[in-house]
Amino acid sequence: MPDPLHILIAEDEVLAAMALEDFLSLKGFRVTVAANGAEALERYGREQVHALVTDLRMPRMDGQTLIREIRNRDAALPVVVMTGYLTEDSDLKHERWRPLEILSKPVNPRIICETLHRMLGLPLEA
Repeated sequence: MPDPLHILIAEDEVLAAMALEDFLSLKGFRVTVAANGAEALERYGREQVHALVTDLRMPRMDGQTLIREIRNRDAALPVVVMTGYLTEDSDLKHERWRPLEILSKPVNPRIICETLHRMLGLPLEA
């Protein structure tokens, strides 16, 4: 059996992070949670990560800065952004950030899981 794909979650809302971690773990992913962008970047530097799920507004380092730093290292890493604060003129909508999906909060963990499956080329569950 192959090792599970590793998802890094950057989310400062503890309950939301725990719920998403539990759901994705039950769906077969290996999950690491970071409480902010700086912690997520540090963990990204130590471990192989197959996708990033991040909030935009977080302490110490926001999600957009985290994505920019990760894109400098891996331009192809799939990124799912969960936010309630994205504006129409957001720089994240630019093509250079792809592959990236933006989901409005509150986000159902099932939708995040389906998005990850699609971005990682995994079959969707029935």
